[in-house]
Amino acid sequence: MDVEAIERPLPKPTMEDYAGARLLESLIEARLALEFLDRGLVRNAAGKAFQAWRALLAALLRLELDKLLQVVRSEDERKWLVDKAVPRVPTSRMRALSQMLEEVGYSGIYFVTDTVLNLHDYQYNGPDPDLVLSKFRSRYEAAVAVVMLVRELLGRVDGLRTRVRWGDELEAAFKALGEELGRVVIR
Repeated sequence: MDVEAIERPLPKPTMEDYAGARLLESLIEARLALEFLDRGLVRNAAGKAFQAWRALLAALLRLELDKLLQVVRSEDERKWLVDKAVPRVPTSRMRALSQMLEEVGYSGIYFVTDTVLNLHDYQYNGPDPDLVLSKFRSRYEAAVAVVMLVRELLGRVDGLRTRVRWGDELEAAFKALGEELGRVVIR
């Protein structure tokens, strides 16, 4: 895995390469999630899966910015979308941002984001048989959710090949994640 790729400074959100950089980040974080699962570190895997999805949302928000600016109702929302949402993807607004992406054609993304936020809670609270602090009763349930999320993420990234500058680095990360996904054994 190319560690340097994830440590590079991101291009500015206004630059063309921003979405591609966030997709690369998404693929690398997802692969790390699977590596943590392989080591039995489910809470760490949940955190990496969350980061992977958040990076994907950032890429989608940038790619669809023009459409999203037409969907929002006020000038303040437009400014917030450009200045805060695209570069930061605040956790507290991920559901609302996913709803906006649904409005511009990303079917099912809201429900996936809801699962991602449940994984985020699991990262901090672990399994909870009473479902008070976490929506996952066991490590196994959370591990399955991580794998399903990575599978969803891989499919969505694949659908964006023609929307970003898809170079060797993205292709290598995409293939590596697909291979890792094929080897996953949930413990």
